[in-house]
Amino acid sequence: MKNILKLLFIAIALSVNVNAQQINKYGLKVVSNIETYNAQVKENPNNKLVDLENIIENIALDIVYATPNNFTGEIIYSAPKAYLRKPVAYALLKVEEELNIQGLGLKILDAYRPYRATVKFYNVYEDKTFVASPRTGSIHNRGGAVDLTLINLKTGKELQMPTPFDEFTKRASHLCTDLPKQAIINRNMLKEIMYKHGFLDYVDEWWHYSYFKAKDFDVLDISFDELK
Repeated sequence: MKNILKLLFIAIALSVNVNAQQINKYGLKVVSNIETYNAQVKENPNNKLVDLENIIENIALDIVYATPNNFTGEIIYSAPKAYLRKPVAYALLKVEEELNIQGLGLKILDAYRPYRATVKFYNVYEDKTFVASPRTGSIHNRGGAVDLTLINLKTGKELQMPTPFDEFTKRASHLCTDLPKQAIINRNMLKEIMYKHGFLDYVDEWWHYSYFKAKDFDVLDISFDELK
């Protein structure tokens, strides 16, 4: 009996320790080890982060955070990859399929972002309008947000939008009207089709969309290398 109680005590202690490791100094639950993530995927396949290139054929990517050509001036990601939770990726596939009928497509600029990258971004640019606070994490950390733009399939060129990606100015806002007419038309076209398939805009960034059920997913700090 004593041995059983001892084992039970150890099991509870280990469980508490594992859970404690998931809560960071801000009181935010962050899944930071691949074993916990894999267990969540096993329990619910919708938790899986899937590679968009395996879901959307010929999807265009321009992952600047895998290069030094971003607002931090540093390489943040170990690979130019775009991952999203499974239902989010398939919702985006529907967007791409509908756009293709019009001769258009998506270019993905960012998708899943490990929590450590959000911390880095905030240390570089401490402005919660454009960079999520480490206290809350980003919807990108949940694998439920995507940054994107529209391209012409024949030429591969981006359609005119209000600003370049990650231009942290008022011109990037959906509320800005002091813009070329075609930029507003294209911005609204992207917004309309993303809404149709379950994505919500972020008012201050024309390029950012979050899946409507994104907050059902935990914040993750799993590296790209671990996801291979």
